[in-house]
Amino acid sequence: MDTMTADHTVTDATDLNAVLKKQRDAFLNEPHPDAGERIARLDRLYKTIVQNKQELLDVVSADFGNRSESETLIAEIVPLLDGIQYHKKRIRRWMKPQKRHTPMMFAPASVTVHYQPLGVVGIISPWNFPLFLSLSPLIGALAAGNRAMLKLSELAPKTAETLKRLLGEIYDETEVAVVTGEVDVAVAFTKLPFDHIVFTGSTQVGRSVMREAAENLTPVTLELGGKSPAIIHPSYSVKEAASRIAFGKGINAGQVCVSPDYILCPKDKMEAFAEAFLGEIRSAYPTLADNADYTSIINQRQYDRLQAWIEDAFSKGGKLLHSHEEGEALGAARKMPMTVVLNATDDMKVLQEEIFGPILPIVGYDTIEDAYAYVKDRPRPLALYYFDSDTARARNMLSETHSGGVCINDTMTHVAVDDAPFGGIGPSGMGHYHGHEGFLNFSKAKAVVRKGGFNSTAMIAPPWGNFAYRGVMQFLKWKHGL
Repeated sequence: MDTMTADHTVTDATDLNAVLKKQRDAFLNEPHPDAGERIARLDRLYKTIVQNKQELLDVVSADFGNRSESETLIAEIVPLLDGIQYHKKRIRRWMKPQKRHTPMMFAPASVTVHYQPLGVVGIISPWNFPLFLSLSPLIGALAAGNRAMLKLSELAPKTAETLKRLLGEIYDETEVAVVTGEVDVAVAFTKLPFDHIVFTGSTQVGRSVMREAAENLTPVTLELGGKSPAIIHPSYSVKEAASRIAFGKGINAGQVCVSPDYILCPKDKMEAFAEAFLGEIRSAYPTLADNADYTSIINQRQYDRLQAWIEDAFSKGGKLLHSHEEGEALGAARKMPMTVVLNATDDMKVLQEEIFGPILPIVGYDTIEDAYAYVKDRPRPLALYYFDSDTARARNMLSETHSGGVCINDTMTHVAVDDAPFGGIGPSGMGHYHGHEGFLNFSKAKAVVRKGGFNSTAMIAPPWGNFAYRGVMQFLKWKHGL
């Protein structure tokens, strides 16, 4: 008996298992879809994004309370369309078996690596970029020939329901299935025996996802965030750094996993940077409450959390500088001024947890080596931003620090580069789902050794000591100095 309701709404673990079984059965019937089928699935997604662009812009803004259409276009819709085109052009080449070296002992033979789809991929997406962070991993999964189930965030319900309807119109449930619901559904989702799980969200929840996945020995890709620093070298213009950092920090009101989370600045330039940074924010957003360009905080709980962290910083000696005066109109719209925290200390929440909002602590340093030491003493971040015009020093920074990705003299743009991997390291995540590395992440690299009619192995098989074996061993002893 089919446990799904007529509109394919998933309501409990029984329903989830039923969908997974349908997808796995469909995958077993078509374990290696050809390039044409994969491209066709991506084409359908491309067309539905283009044809429903305005509706998608509207529902994202509605979920936030307000978000600029331009912001959603440049941060979500355009990168998705570019990503689909990028994958379509390369799928056939990526699918080709790769030739590998055959060791002399096993010749004559051929060695190749075949890239086989994993099966069914489970994707758990967050609320902050509800289109891009749902569909970007889906693009990689489909390009690699997989089926997929998506659990969309309950904190962006209008976007989730719209995506559920649109994807249901272009994909059979055995190809792509969309799951909505509250936290209990998400927990049940992580317990399913997928062939791979992609989770984007907080480090704390990421640990829970990994624990549940371990019960089924399911491999995971975790995109977790953390505290991404921006380091300003003493020689770099603080005004120029402020301009470039303000763009990245202003996007989505700082509600981005790779948003600049804190600044490492020479101590004698902290005030100058703060003034320049806030000036850039005011120039970009002259007003807040009535400004359609400035994004609201997603919900009241997040708004209250950020306000509490500002109070915490102030109570512990932080000097607070605001881009705008906050009033009732801002609070009613859940819009927060950009707040710079000077004299930030490690006992403040803003330097202990990922901020995910319009707050920017500034930490002073004496030497650039001190700045590197500060970063290395803390969990490895998802992104690191370095501002310096000297190429040699930038190379040194790359060797001195660890992070998921790096921008030099810029922020966040590395995420939108289709031909480069995106992923964390350690507490900021594991695995990738962009570029060729994403295709590999969603594929099983299967080694294949093929021999012909001549069985060379028989010449060196027991009983040991035959002529061929002695000859091979003499060669290997000479080769390896045995």
